Amino acid sequence: MSVQPGWYVDPADPETRRYWDGEGWIGAPIPVDATPPEGPPPPEPEPAVAPAAAPAAAPHPGQPAPVSGAHPGGPAPGPWSGPPAGGPGQPWPGQPAQPGPWAGRPGQQGPPPGWPYPGWPGRPPAPRPHGLPLASYGARLVARLIDLGVVFLLNALVNGWFVWRYIEEISPYLRESVRRSLAGDTSTEGLPQPGEQAAGLQIAILLIATALWFAYEVPSMAARGQTFGKRLMGVRAVPVEADQPLGFGRATRRWSTLGLPTLLWYCCGLGLLLQFVDAVSPLFDQPLRQALHDKRAQTVVVQLPRTRPDTRTAPRDRANPPGDTP
Repeated sequence: MSVQPGWYVDPADPETRRYWDGEGWIGAPIPVDATPPEGPPPPEPEPAVAPAAAPAAAPHPGQPAPVSGAHPGGPAPGPWSGPPAGGPGQPWPGQPAQPGPWAGRPGQQGPPPGWPYPGWPGRPPAPRPHGLPLASYGARLVARLIDLGVVFLLNALVNGWFVWRYIEEISPYLRESVRRSLAGDTSTEGLPQPGEQAAGLQIAILLIATALWFAYEVPSMAARGQTFGKRLMGVRAVPVEADQPLGFGRATRRWSTLGLPTLLWYCCGLGLLLQFVDAVSPLFDQPLRQALHDKRAQTVVVQLPRTRPDTRTAPRDRANPPGDTP
């Protein structure tokens, strides 16, 4: 997913903002608490070009001709005594010209320090939304399984009576079906039908289970971007555009893509199929590893550091796009 142009928190320096034009950082940074201007920053002035040296005058009759390869007006070549007069990076006479600075668009940040490095530009570095690495799929999966275990325990406490009543309503049908299957009888004539309350109990069970899941996940995600499972695994969901709490609306959109299909479990397992597709979708998303519920809420899941790094001494990596990404 390409990040839209705009002002974003610099992944390398969270205390500043810079303008992302869709392909790279441009312009100078501004403090993170300053109100960014509308649109891109003005282009940075191009460095002044030194005027070309005047050609050396022809020698007067009787004067020796200048030695080939010497600087015009300079001393004759001898033992090396320092860098050329043009300063570091200037070639000596007769030496092939060295490659100049990275040729990007005017005012655009070039490759990061250490360029070139293996894989550039075919394999750019992994995104670090807001300066944090993306959470691995294994950590996200374990966190989700922990959360599902907590929701299951809540259902055992709140939904247990309704499940017991539902089993009582369908048990005559199940017992007779199993007895005929073991006896090799495939007929369906005379099978006892489930009780009249079975359909209503099934709907009540699914409604209660969905409500418990919502009450467990949405408030904690809205306030901290973490559930109990995510806190144990040290991962957190954050918005793509800024490192801030999700808020109730975004947390509800994120949960609904995965949680609401629970109501469709009775439709031949359709709800389970939708949830499975959502759960494995981060494996096929690049570069932010966003699940379908992340894409709907525009969030990414990051791995929190054990100790907060010192941003004043951390190395700068300007090549990563902003925010950008279960």
